[in-house]
Amino acid sequence: MRIASLVTRITQQLRRDRRTLALFFLAPLLILTLMYFIFDTEASDLKLVVTGSDGTMVKALKQADFQVTAAEEFSQEKMIENDTDGWLHVENGKLKLTLLNDEPSHAKAVQMQMMHALQGDEKNTPSIEEQYVYGDADTKGFDTFSPMLVSFFVFFFVFLIAGIALLKERTSGTLERLLATPIKRYEIVAGYVIGYGLFALVQTIIVVLYAVNVLDIVLVGSIWLVLLTNILVALVALSLGTLLSSFATSEFQMVQFIPLVIVPQVFFTGIFPLDGMADWLQKIGKIMPLYYASDAMNGIMYKGFAFNEVLLDLLILLAFAAVFITINIISLKKYRSL
Repeated sequence: MRIASLVTRITQQLRRDRRTLALFFLAPLLILTLMYFIFDTEASDLKLVVTGSDGTMVKALKQADFQVTAAEEFSQEKMIENDTDGWLHVENGKLKLTLLNDEPSHAKAVQMQMMHALQGDEKNTPSIEEQYVYGDADTKGFDTFSPMLVSFFVFFFVFLIAGIALLKERTSGTLERLLATPIKRYEIVAGYVIGYGLFALVQTIIVVLYAVNVLDIVLVGSIWLVLLTNILVALVALSLGTLLSSFATSEFQMVQFIPLVIVPQVFFTGIFPLDGMADWLQKIGKIMPLYYASDAMNGIMYKGFAFNEVLLDLLILLAFAAVFITINIISLKKYRSL
């Protein structure tokens, strides 16, 4: 009887909490659908440019499923610009293969397919001199997405802590008492962002220094640029967390935003190949802050990009923060009109 009463109370409680019910039934379907389309994408053809070779070799490489382009001249700069996986140069019978290696799995696939295409008998199998634009022969997949993990953990913990902290301010009545004073709404938001932002800044510095100096995560570019990028990531997470906290009434509801706001962004950080995704799926990724954070971090830490090469990503992150802060100021209007 007591068990039945308890079951009845829980059932009625959940029926009244529509947000929890929606999360309970719809969130798994949303994540599952997203993963279905992401894992259902086909691998893109490997792009290969051949210079100094006759048509026979080009024909053999095309039969090995390469997307081959024969050219008279080519360069590493053009490889980066056109996102070319490999460049095969033939000179005096010697083969020189340059691999972009922005994704080690693509570099390994180019090597294997090329050996298969050019393989003759043991005496006639050509030797190939190899060099890499990014990384080297020992580069592993983890080296390319570990920079993204740094930004992800900064984003995740700042979002969660800032959101729950502001929520406690509201549920404890502190925010209500603050709103009773002549303080402006934008001053409240600025105060919270700067106050929590100072701790987010310290956390970001600790995470980045630990990742680079203790875990020895690859860093080719400037550590100052890494810090700047992650400070912007923390600012976006802070403004987004405080914004969404205004739509939650408890810590439990704040946590419910994680599978809806955080998890989908993980799929577009580069952990899964983006170039093979459908166009509409790639467009979804471009409305998520972690997409730009990961692009900038991978460029700085793995490829050694300079400030001007990641400037667009940084500006977009700054724009995300500005939009979230503006909406946050407007959302406070429901508590006070001024």
